[in-house]
Amino acid sequence: MASHPLFSGLVIDEFDRTLEVASVGEEAFYVVDDDGFRRHVESEHVDRQVLRHLYEMIQGNEELISEGTMKMIGQEDIFTKAMIETSLKNLDNQFDELIERGMPDEARTWLGMIGFRVVIDIHGEVLRVEQPSAHDEPYD
Repeated sequence: MASHPLFSGLVIDEFDRTLEVASVGEEAFYVVDDDGFRRHVESEHVDRQVLRHLYEMIQGNEELISEGTMKMIGQEDIFTKAMIETSLKNLDNQFDELIERGMPDEARTWLGMIGFRVVIDIHGEVLRVEQPSAHDEPYD
């Protein structure tokens, strides 16, 4: 049960409307307007689909990602590389922690500024993840 929606403000419906976020008890929901009926979709259900999509994009590109990260932070040594690659291999655990703790507002704002958006249907199924400099492919 997630109490923090990871992609609040970044999730839209099929009609390009940004979804509201609501809490019922301690659980967070994205609220989809289904012709006047407000469907509450568990945020964790949507967020895990998006995280799985991001995970699949990372798979097979760990070397490239670690090299780019090392250059970006200015530390190109074997220890930094090992640390980054270990982090990339343990993404499932990190995703669980992210679901539990939530995403910093600054990170969410940055994602919105670069054009990151998640499109879902009325049942909370991710139709596509829109992200900068990525191909528009339907989400499976």
